[in-house]
Amino acid sequence: MTEIRTPRLLLRRWHDDDLVPMADIHADPRVMRWVDDGSVRDLDHTAEAIERWEEEWDEEGFGLFAVELLASGELAGFTGLSVPEFLPEVMPAVAISWRLGSQFWGQGYGSEAAQATLEFALQDRGLDRVISINRVGDDASENVIRKLGMVPERETTHPVYGFPLRVHTIDLTEFQA
Repeated sequence: MTEIRTPRLLLRRWHDDDLVPMADIHADPRVMRWVDDGSVRDLDHTAEAIERWEEEWDEEGFGLFAVELLASGELAGFTGLSVPEFLPEVMPAVAISWRLGSQFWGQGYGSEAAQATLEFALQDRGLDRVISINRVGDDASENVIRKLGMVPERETTHPVYGFPLRVHTIDLTEFQA
């Protein structure tokens, strides 16, 4: 079982008792504002998503980690790696992403989890390049992306929703652990 510990976080595979707290995160319009069409998601959708995330772990050897606060055991959200099949123009690629509950924003958890995940991707999983895709205007994600040392590669449009996206990249030669 893959786990990563940082000073304040445990990045781990998903447990059954993660469903309700992740569904609560998905039910928050502030969290979902920058995701797909901005719609909140219910318990059933969250259960299906967690199942897909776990399947990606089994198929790819990486996936989205549940992010747990070491101090309290609370589920803060996720960070991890996925194959961005929704955007064929960047393929083949592995993308890093994150989603945290709004009560965990502004405390550095996103950057801490993303940095650990990037190290996992480039050092443990042997990837030589990782991208991040964010919606233009999502300044909080842009800040995390910059802290990771990623640089803009291109701008494009979401193929389903039509809003502008920015693709950032980092490769092993640019990475500073």
